[in-house]
Amino acid sequence: MSVSITWHGHSTFTLDVDGTQVVIDPYFDNNPAAKTKAAEVAADFVLLTHGHFDHVDDAVPLARRTGAKLIANFEIVNWVAAQGYENVHGQYHGGGYQHEFGHLKFTPAWHGSGLPDGTYGGNPAGFLLTVGGKRIYISGDTALFSDMALIGEGGLDLAVLCIGDNFTMGPDDAIKAIRLLQPKMVIPCHYNTWPLIAVDVAAWAARVEAETDARPVVPEVDVPFAL
Repeated sequence: MSVSITWHGHSTFTLDVDGTQVVIDPYFDNNPAAKTKAAEVAADFVLLTHGHFDHVDDAVPLARRTGAKLIANFEIVNWVAAQGYENVHGQYHGGGYQHEFGHLKFTPAWHGSGLPDGTYGGNPAGFLLTVGGKRIYISGDTALFSDMALIGEGGLDLAVLCIGDNFTMGPDDAIKAIRLLQPKMVIPCHYNTWPLIAVDVAAWAARVEAETDARPVVPEVDVPFAL
């Protein structure tokens, strides 16, 4: 089974699992770092870590156009269903489920989750995915927390970590997260979209190589990377 990941800028990713398109935190049309518009995106599943605009902006229009199943926490799927879209699946921290594309478990994240219209968005999450024999951790927007060591138990092929600081972990704490998680590879996200979260990503990648056992991968926008 083939698995590839494509970064669309900020925290938006697509996992291609043998042709099944899993879009994570779709933020395309108003994303300064994106090159693709939501209307051009294929999706079989849409996964949301939390409710902030820069993670859900295009979620409902994308799901409606494609018929994708939308997966998020209980509060967010209820918010989506209230907009008339009912192909949803709710999960919560610690809960796992075997979806058609692979196994998905929700993990904690230290952040907020208010939805764009002010609705309460429940607790933010990260994702632990087992797809095509690969174990992938997507941190979502989060601070560093010591229980990342538990998430890394059993081994990780890839960790996708926020590094932009101010709203999430910065470069220093992301290095500490890698030491706790012990992934084979790490991809940064949630950086350089706006000046407030500007980071020298090349310098950070050099630190990952020098200070951890992980291989840093800094993907180009819209260029798939095979796992």
